[in-house]
This record gives sequence, C-alpha cells and structure tokens, in this order.
Amino acid sequence: MLRFINSWILPIAMLGGAALHPWIGRLSPYIPVLLFIMLFITFCRISPRDLRFRKLHFLMLALQIGLSVLVYLALRPVNPILAQGAMICLLAPPATASPVITGLLGGDLSYSTSFLFLSNLAVAVAAPLFFTCIEPEGAGQISFVGSAALIGAKLFPILLLPLACAWSVRAWLPKFHAWVISKSTFALYLWACSLAVVTGSTVYFIVHQENPDYRLELSLTGAALLLCIITFATGKLLGRLFHDPIACGQSLGQKNTVLAIWLSLSFLNPLASVAPAAYVLWQNLFNSWQIWRKQKKSRLPG
Repeated sequence: MLRFINSWILPIAMLGGAALHPWIGRLSPYIPVLLFIMLFITFCRISPRDLRFRKLHFLMLALQIGLSVLVYLALRPVNPILAQGAMICLLAPPATASPVITGLLGGDLSYSTSFLFLSNLAVAVAAPLFFTCIEPEGAGQISFVGSAALIGAKLFPILLLPLACAWSVRAWLPKFHAWVISKSTFALYLWACSLAVVTGSTVYFIVHQENPDYRLELSLTGAALLLCIITFATGKLLGRLFHDPIACGQSLGQKNTVLAIWLSLSFLNPLASVAPAAYVLWQNLFNSWQIWRKQKKSRLPG
C-alpha cells in the first residue's frame, strides 16, 4: 500500500487539492514555508565541492530565460494572461526532484544538480525584474527599482535563504546535517502537500471567478502541453550534442511547478497559474512514461 501511495502521490495530491479546494485553498499563505523547507532539504544534499559548471549550463540558462522573454513578447498581443502563463512555465527553475528523476533514468546526476543550483540563483535575480515589467506593483506610486526590490524581498528568502541555511548547517552542525540527509525522502511528501495546496488555490480561483473565460483556460492548458514538449525535446537535442540527453532534458523540461504556481498567484494575474498547474500534469505523465520505459528495457534479456 505504501509503495502504491509513493508511486501515485503527486496525482493523488493534485486530485485531493482540487476536490478539497474550498478548505485546502485557505492554506496558500503557508506555501512559502513549504517551498523553503523543500529547497533546504534539497540544498543540504548539494556539496559546494560537487558543483561543476560547464558551458552547457550557461547555454541552458540562456535558453530558459531568453525563451521565457520571447514567448511573453510573442503572446502578449494575443492575450496578456496567456503570455504570463507561458512565460512562468519557461522561467521556472528545475524541480527539486529533477536530479532524482535524472538518476533513475541513468543520466548525469552532478550535471542536473549543478544546473538546479545555478537556475535557482538566476531566477531569484531575473524574476523580480520580469514581474515589475509585467505587473507593476503600485504603478505610479513606486519606482521600477523600488518595485523590483519589493518583489525581490519576498522572493529571495524562498530561493536563496534555504541555500545559505543548508550550507551553514553543513559547515557547523554536521550531525543535524546528516539527520536531514537521512530524512531526504520527506521532501517528496512536502512536495505533495505543496502541490495539493497550490492546486486547491488555483481551482478555488477558477471556480469563484466572476466572469469565467473557459476558452482562455483551455488555451493555457494547451500552451502548457506544447511548452512541455518543446522544453523536453530541446533539452534532449542539446544533450545529444554534449553527450547527456537525459540530464539536459530533465533540467530544461522538469519544472518546479509549485514555485511557478505560487509566483503566478502572488505576482501575476492569478488565472495565469492554470498554465503551470497543467504543466505539472503533463511533465509527470511524461516522466512516468520515461521511468516505465526504462524499467521495461532493463527487464529485457540481453
């Protein structure tokens, strides 16, 4: 029973969050706390000595940020909310579980871990600038720099403080650090809880919106599917050129959708969160298929 729950915990979390949205959506103020703990556990597993940056890392990072800007500019004349949803799907850093899936599929774990670190740092800097341009907070009352600093003050503790805490614990509290590492699977359950809460928050917003636009919501869902295909395919294509399609595909394609949904609900039009909410479904379906295919091949004789 426990193996079944662990295998299907993310779809169960999404269904539970959607079904219980009137109650579970009220827990959204606690999402930053869950994100902090998840990233803290993840960064505890990353040693500064294990980080090895390559040219491909920076090429992937340029694609991640550059494509998010280009897609937003291309879609904004069509629909600003659709543009925001597509942008946040591309801008989001890799999921904290990305190195785990990379290892299961036989990819380079150190490559995936290094890009996870680098991408979180880049998003912590780029996101406040993007969001200030897209949805100026207090437009006319606060400067661009002031607005970016205000958003950064909310975002930096979520993305950068866990890193500082994790490496401080590694250096000065080795016994506690070892305990955190031994409980690293707990991050999966935190991820499931976070996914349930953000899914519930998104469904609550959709259900209670005054003038529903179902065509737009379907467009956001379809855009998420298209972007999921493009990011995984682009990552794998680049990886073949540099001899590691698995790690590159997962690093560029598997997104921290919990963070993306929270960013949408907090700094963009809340309806844009439909896109990353749909993205988590598509990427989990694709990853499940990849793992199934890998296991099937390993069972074949010869």
